[in-house]
Amino acid sequence: MKHLITCVLGLFTAAAVVATAAHAPARADRLVYIGTYTNETIKGIYAFRFDDSTGALTPLGLAAETSSPSFLIASADGRFVFAVNELATFEGAPGSVSSFSVDRATAKLTQLSVQATKGAGPCHLALDKTGRYLAVANYSGGNFSLFPVGTDGKLQPAIATVAGEAEPPAPPPPGGAPARPVQKLGHFVAFDATNKFLITSDKGLDKLLVFKFDAATGKLTPNQPPSASLPPRTGPRHFAFSPDSKWLFSIGEQAATITTFAWDSTTGSLTATGSSVSTRPEGLTTGSTAEIVMHPSGKFIYGSNRGHNSIAVFSVGANGVLTPVEHTLTRGTTPRGFEIDPTGRWLIAGNQGSGTIAVFSIDQRTGKLSPVGDVSAVGAPVSVLFMK
Repeated sequence: MKHLITCVLGLFTAAAVVATAAHAPARADRLVYIGTYTNETIKGIYAFRFDDSTGALTPLGLAAETSSPSFLIASADGRFVFAVNELATFEGAPGSVSSFSVDRATAKLTQLSVQATKGAGPCHLALDKTGRYLAVANYSGGNFSLFPVGTDGKLQPAIATVAGEAEPPAPPPPGGAPARPVQKLGHFVAFDATNKFLITSDKGLDKLLVFKFDAATGKLTPNQPPSASLPPRTGPRHFAFSPDSKWLFSIGEQAATITTFAWDSTTGSLTATGSSVSTRPEGLTTGSTAEIVMHPSGKFIYGSNRGHNSIAVFSVGANGVLTPVEHTLTRGTTPRGFEIDPTGRWLIAGNQGSGTIAVFSIDQRTGKLSPVGDVSAVGAPVSVLFMK
């Protein structure tokens, strides 16, 4: 009997360890930062306190005044926040990216550095697993830049700028108008779990691009194969890895689809599985997508629909196949970025059109979303950053 009790206690302990590893502990004072598009009245990055036990948001006001900080990311230790400044030009050069120190007590952000991104319209960013390099996607610049990050959080000038190759357009039929050249549109960057590859989305090329990454030097070189293609006019925007890194899910802005790829972390190759699902409700043929986020459990994935003003919820099968669960209205217009909190219990959606953010609880069994509390006003929200 004593042996049986010991075994049972051991199982409970192991389960607790797994649960802790999968979901961060709840906090009543977690910081949340909102990236925005700025204008005369919207000034930069805004801060909230978030209660993980109730889902309550408390506004803390402007955390940092900076131009159009559309997407944000934090260092692993939470000391620094980095933001793209989605601008056409910066001091005569295209675009910029900024870094800030974090005051946990006041939520204020103090700017540490700003660097030109070597491409206009920077719209996304990612830190490598060492925290020593920051990658940026330049939308209208159609390229991707890499910056060294100092231990003090300051960014150094870009040391690499890479882009995909556009395939020559097919010759026009006799008497037909010549095809317009394809425009490169960099939209998303992420380092894989091994930290050996940088994967990017080019919406204009309809490709996911893969670059070998040397964490010792910051060198980027095209992988072989260098890319994975999607059908024309899919418009790959963002993507999400499964927690086990076996699958990559790419959301298409124009086609409003999520396409599953198998990811080989040894060779850096992406293989389309043939599985693709629509994010739109049945019968709807208009609207575009924005964000895609995987639940930390790996059981569910979520995509935002602009036009329908909803988040599409899918369950994830063992083979990467997605099954529709529901469409939940975001309680605002033009949902853009959204994020799941570190505990996996809450989702905050940013509604760019209505200038609001909304909290939803997540059913851990089904993945379904339920609205919580009132919506909070924040001008033109683009992204949501939970601090750990």
